[in-house]
Amino acid sequence: MSEVKKRGRRGGRRARLRERQKVARRRALAPGARLAPEEELAATAEKGAGRTLVIACGALAREIMLLQKRPGFETLDVHCLPAIWHNTPQHIPEGVRARIDQARREGYERIFVAYGDCGTGGALDRVLEEAGVERLPGPHCYAFLSGTEEFLQRLEQDARGYFLTDYLVRHFDTLIWKGMMLDEHPELVKDCFGNYEKLVYLAQTDDPHLDEKAREAACRLGLAYERRFTGFGDLGAALERLAARKDP
Repeated sequence: MSEVKKRGRRGGRRARLRERQKVARRRALAPGARLAPEEELAATAEKGAGRTLVIACGALAREIMLLQKRPGFETLDVHCLPAIWHNTPQHIPEGVRARIDQARREGYERIFVAYGDCGTGGALDRVLEEAGVERLPGPHCYAFLSGTEEFLQRLEQDARGYFLTDYLVRHFDTLIWKGMMLDEHPELVKDCFGNYEKLVYLAQTDDPHLDEKAREAACRLGLAYERRFTGFGDLGAALERLAARKDP
């Protein structure tokens, strides 16, 4: 192969890498936070009249879409914000604030936020208090998917448990194994997970394939394995109450 072609191929790979990095940086920014005007969330008139908007973490998209199919949920709309913001939780409060502002311009009469505190240190709650909007109970998705009360009761026995949800099992390789560079540096497994005793798979669905993937993840991390079926927990109950409400 000629030197020119080699340089061209290397240049192509570098260009693709730069583009992926650019997209990743853009997606990690909250709406309204240094985004170009064409990248802002678009407001459309009359869209939300008489309907309810659920502003949710992207990690809950599949679960909420399943709930939407239930009778009585026809007036619920969902807008999912990037799941990657859990790596940069400082973006969550302002991202949610921007989407609430947009929803009100769109005419939504009711707004609900499908997040826990999610590492924002109370900043999300301050935004929601100012806006007069409710969110799911609990500190994070592990709690509200388990049922917050039950999760808190198990805190002592789960003190050395590492939790996965359906979403995290599906994306274990991308978010955890490769995301923490364990694929390139398996010696880091002990450093990162040596203080854990077990992997607890909080299952939203009865899926043998996910069960097997979670069991394999526990093996790769050197942890004991435990599966708990949670269903939709407080998420399902909260959306059922929301769908039944008629007042703004």
